[in-house]
Amino acid sequence: MTPDDADAPEEVMWAGRFITARRRGKWEYAERARGIRAAVILPLDGNDVILVEQYRVPLGCNCLELPAGLIGDEDGSENEDPLDAAHRELIEETGYSAAKWENLGDYFSSPGMVSESFTLLRASELTKVDEGGGVADEEIIVHRVNRADLEQFVADARARGVAIDVKMLLLLGAAMGGKNG
Repeated sequence: MTPDDADAPEEVMWAGRFITARRRGKWEYAERARGIRAAVILPLDGNDVILVEQYRVPLGCNCLELPAGLIGDEDGSENEDPLDAAHRELIEETGYSAAKWENLGDYFSSPGMVSESFTLLRASELTKVDEGGGVADEEIIVHRVNRADLEQFVADARARGVAIDVKMLLLLGAAMGGKNG
């Protein structure tokens, strides 16, 4: 079923360097400007997962997340391959490089409000090659967490006032379903 507004004309309400606000019929939504999207990395090393924590201005607090970065956000890199972006971002944010990569597909983060998509890539056979922590204006905290301890680690982060990115459900999903779920 197609909603009535699907064929309505689209209007740009506001456009910035990275975000565009649009209206189509009664719907208002945001999208990344210039077709920019993200690469999200699921870095697994044996029984451990590598996570990042960083301050997010829209939330007003730190957020626990999977490492990620924008694809094609730099001038001249509009056709950047998601794997190239993921490789760069994994090293920048965590200090790890991966020998093995698997593309797990494209996903949409909050399709009722934003058109943003991301490519999810699993990284394994990790090697520590740098300190990580992000580029000059980032202050990323790297966490190496045993997957058996992840549920408690997330609960402890939440208790400290850290926001939890929805993509963490990739790792928490089975535990959240309960015995009958």
